[in-house]
Amino acid sequence: MGKIKAILFDMDGVLIDAKEWHYEALNRALNLFGMEISKYDHLHSFDGLPTKVKLQMLSEQSYLPESLHPFINQLKQQYTMEIINQKCHPMFHHEYALSRLKGEGYRIAVCSNSIRSTIETMMSKAMLDEYLELIISNEDVKRAKPDPEMYLTAMDKLGMRPEECLVVEDNPNGIAAGRASGAFVLPVDTVYDVNYENIIRKIKMCEGCL
Repeated sequence: MGKIKAILFDMDGVLIDAKEWHYEALNRALNLFGMEISKYDHLHSFDGLPTKVKLQMLSEQSYLPESLHPFINQLKQQYTMEIINQKCHPMFHHEYALSRLKGEGYRIAVCSNSIRSTIETMMSKAMLDEYLELIISNEDVKRAKPDPEMYLTAMDKLGMRPEECLVVEDNPNGIAAGRASGAFVLPVDTVYDVNYENIIRKIKMCEGCL
């Protein structure tokens, strides 16, 4: 077994408990046009996808005019930032985990289907930005998750091979992207599962120490 050298984190639902924020912000924008994504569809079809992909799906399924996409996307980002400023805050177990991991020499990146400005704002307000070596957003790739391009791009920029990387993900699209990249994957259910102990245990398993 090789040695894990880099940890690539998803953001929403992994480092930030923000999955409901995106749902709330997009529905707030869609409601202006008499549309809404149900909670069921959010959890089973839309979770983890970029806003532009969600809007395209709505156009195909519910005849949302494509001409409205830019305006709805802009509104959604505005509402998301309002919610971030109200609700985003540091979580000690995340600060502790990333601080220790960085101190032990692991290289740390965030790979998220969100736009870069949203990632940077959330990481700053969560006080995690100082531990990050790299951010990959949906603006840095042609194909968002579940395509592995985002994780492969991060590996390339870090100079890492897939078998040297651990991906931490919470939803099926992200888990599929991580596995397709060739990296090891740690699936988590909530942000509270993302802690130092769980990450180190997974690293030891990947390295054949457990």
